Amino acid sequence: MVDTFIRDISREDIIRLAVFLVIIIVGNWLIKRVAKFSAAKDSRFFQRSLPIIDSLADWVTFYGIIILLLLTFSKNEWLFEPLYTHGEVKVTILLIVIAFLIVSLAHRLVKLFNKYILSSVYDYYGVDRGLGYTFNQIIYYTVMFAALAVSLTSVGINLTAIGAVFGVLGIGIGFGMRNVAGNFVSGIIILFERPIEVGEIIQINDKVGRVEKIRLRSTIIRTAKEGTLIVPNQYFIEQIVKNRTSARMMAQVKVSVAFGTDTHMVQALLEQAVNEIKENEKGILDYPEPDIRFIDFNSRAMEFQIEIPVVNFEIKEKIESKLRHMVAAIFVDKNIQLPAVTFQMNDNNNFYTSE
Repeated sequence: MVDTFIRDISREDIIRLAVFLVIIIVGNWLIKRVAKFSAAKDSRFFQRSLPIIDSLADWVTFYGIIILLLLTFSKNEWLFEPLYTHGEVKVTILLIVIAFLIVSLAHRLVKLFNKYILSSVYDYYGVDRGLGYTFNQIIYYTVMFAALAVSLTSVGINLTAIGAVFGVLGIGIGFGMRNVAGNFVSGIIILFERPIEVGEIIQINDKVGRVEKIRLRSTIIRTAKEGTLIVPNQYFIEQIVKNRTSARMMAQVKVSVAFGTDTHMVQALLEQAVNEIKENEKGILDYPEPDIRFIDFNSRAMEFQIEIPVVNFEIKEKIESKLRHMVAAIFVDKNIQLPAVTFQMNDNNNFYTSE
């Protein structure tokens, strides 16, 4: 194959290939330079169009190089040698490359359309962010499924046969894949019903985070402390999820003291801790005022709860930690006792704690 490759490519072909490669690369550079120069002159149109022009220039360069290579090597027999035959369709390397280009071009075009064109339409008509994201996802998956169907058909793969094969396989592996299918369907429900939207703040198992991306199988949640959480979409359909977007963000700390302690003195000490936190820390809101409540008691402990309004969930845990340090220092200084922990023995002669 190497000898055939060398024999079929002449010196003129190599020179022509090199010249056109230089022209394509230099053309890409010139287009970007002209676009940046025009945008630097405060041209509003070019400033808004600069990202689109840069992307289009890169795409034309990429696909131009691939087409140039195909034209240069079009004399090579291996490029048209059938890898397999399905009916009247002879699948060659060239056909596979074309199928790849169809899917790749569809992916790039729909991303560009959603990011730069539809976003302007949403802003003009006042479409909220969550609804716009839903439309973008629906358009993207629709276009990609269509492009994949066209590419598979072009290489001789019968989509009806594929559907029949997946139908047979689905019977066998349905039980093993039911969670994947459930998450997939849940993702579609979330995109259409929009119980949660991109940008909203939600609470999952005492972890508060912002919704970054909703995919068909899972949702990406970014928290201030734990980093990124990948949550299966089925969780949002089956579990109770607290949406904190419209609620005030509160730093909350529970404090327990031994039964019999002067409750008014504890209240005053907690207010002292809150005032010191407000004076020394940023991110605390002036309204509403911090709330300190005596919420419960039993034979061993009395419980208080402190709530301080903060600007966002990123600062919430920092304020809670600072407040715990402050309360602990004040309690030690004033000799405030915490509830005693008692140990009991169960039927297996093992100790466990009892409040």
